[in-house]
Amino acid sequence: MRTSEFDSSSDDEVGEEELTPLHISWLPLSIVGCPQFLGICALPGCKYKEIRRCLQKDIEELQNQGVQDVFVFCTRGELSKYRVPSLLEVYQQRGFRVHHMPFLDGDAPELNQCCQILDELQISLKNDRRTVIHCYGGLGRSGLIAACLLLQLSVTMTPNKAIEILRQHRGGGAIQTFAIHLILHLHHSLLCHCYSKQIVIRSVTSD
Repeated sequence: MRTSEFDSSSDDEVGEEELTPLHISWLPLSIVGCPQFLGICALPGCKYKEIRRCLQKDIEELQNQGVQDVFVFCTRGELSKYRVPSLLEVYQQRGFRVHHMPFLDGDAPELNQCCQILDELQISLKNDRRTVIHCYGGLGRSGLIAACLLLQLSVTMTPNKAIEILRQHRGGGAIQTFAIHLILHLHHSLLCHCYSKQIVIRSVTSD
């Protein structure tokens, strides 16, 4: 017997008034010269400690806000821990384009993975696809990637300014202390990476 895509035998029955609402923060990329918005939210359907979300309602909220692409930074292990083990499959069943690019909480992605995430984000945004990114809380890893995107899209953007913007739109808890150091490190690494790519391109085209 096929169960509903939202069924979970381990889910607790939670009253409507007890549910934790899913809030999507829409970051205006016009601040870096792009007309699109980037959505940032916490993990839909999460049931962990005091958090009690309903996956079906959260998916409907994403759909109501026109979301088309979802970038997920949680690992499969985290999805099981937070009681949404089939989240990626549910996204696909409901018509979202899923970009699963996990990296550990409290850590930064490898440089190549960071570049891949940023490249795919820019493709989605340039194609005018309504895009949301999320990790567990929508603060640390998501804030880190959003800040790196701002830095990549604007040569005048600074790490401190990017962090300030993210905290204005996502709250003071966005980008904790550890992430500030990671952003500074990634910003430097991305600049070096882009510079080295330009040198390679120049050498190839001049041959």
